[in-house]
Amino acid sequence: MIEQQTSLILSPYAELYDKLIPKDNFLRRINELVDFSFILEKLQDRYCRNNGRNAVHPIRMFKYLLLKQIYDVSDVDIVERSKTDLALKYFLDMAPEDDVINPSSLTKFRKLRIEPTKEEWDKGEGSLLDDLIQKTVEVAIEQGVIESKTIIVDATHTTSRYCAKSASEYLKEKAKLVRKTAYKFDASMKEKFPEKPTGSDINETREYCEKML
Repeated sequence: MIEQQTSLILSPYAELYDKLIPKDNFLRRINELVDFSFILEKLQDRYCRNNGRNAVHPIRMFKYLLLKQIYDVSDVDIVERSKTDLALKYFLDMAPEDDVINPSSLTKFRKLRIEPTKEEWDKGEGSLLDDLIQKTVEVAIEQGVIESKTIIVDATHTTSRYCAKSASEYLKEKAKLVRKTAYKFDASMKEKFPEKPTGSDINETREYCEKML
């Protein structure tokens, strides 16, 4: 069951955020300028509205996954880092002294709330996580948090695959979804599909997709 709203940060240590996290910090800016309420709209049908224990708020869970993408680390690593990194705790709407989640919670969240259902797979729908992150990036660009197609974190320029996806990458992604769906019905298809292209040449990728279909 989803809590009606995220809890306010009522902590005697909350002022640490203002003292230690600069106003121009990337995570601070994105947290203050991006309205994440669209997460609830996308996920509300995947939660029971009137029964069960309160779950960790879906916006916070999504933010954990977003941080994983930004810093390119594992579930365990991002949770461990959020124990001591105040910028991460601020972004996650946590008090400085709050306990973090168990990394296994991220696995359950992806499986139960994010991954496509069988019906969605059958319709050709892809990862909801990709859609949510792309929406976040779009809003961040609109708000001026991201000024180009590059996300700047810790002075390292990390090209966002949600803004700079080539035609070849896009086709490979969709081909992967087709293969996954086929494997669910017939595992022997793994031996029948053509060899995957290793390069980024669009003509090679297009030829592979045509053979696969």
